[in-house]
Amino acid sequence: MSREQNQSSRKYMPLVVLLSVVIYAIIFILYVMPKPQNVAQMDLTFLPMLNAIFNSFTFLFLLLALVYIRKKNVTMHKRFIWAAFATTTLFLLTYTVYHSLAPSTPYGGEGVLRYIYYFILITHIVLAAVIVPIALVTLFRGVFMEVEKHKKLARWTMPLWLYVSLSGVLVYIFISPYY
Repeated sequence: MSREQNQSSRKYMPLVVLLSVVIYAIIFILYVMPKPQNVAQMDLTFLPMLNAIFNSFTFLFLLLALVYIRKKNVTMHKRFIWAAFATTTLFLLTYTVYHSLAPSTPYGGEGVLRYIYYFILITHIVLAAVIVPIALVTLFRGVFMEVEKHKKLARWTMPLWLYVSLSGVLVYIFISPYY
């Protein structure tokens, strides 16, 4: 590793760690804190649909970023990666608002669909937690032009992030009848 690359890594790694910890902490706090009682009359069921829409756009933007980088069009690749981060950020905002105000919705399906739903949900949750720092490191490696390191990590980041985005939409489709 060149000295210049090592210095750029030192610039962004504390930010990656800070952002990851803050995101994890916010989500954890939202799950353990009591829900406010005065919002019970508000219909918040539009927020999970909005989450699914943002996840759908993230998935689409990631696919387009992948297409463009395979065509060696770095400019368009970067634009779609930034778009994916934007829609992921919007997802995170609507997700945190919903889960800070609304009670959890239990899945009501039965039989084999119940097992499929929980498999998708559990893998989605685990990989969503894993993807946060990985996606941030991959992004910063690209921003700081650490191209070889970016490529190595992006080979893992892209399929994981695609799965997390798509599985988020599938979770919504499975649970939406129970809102």
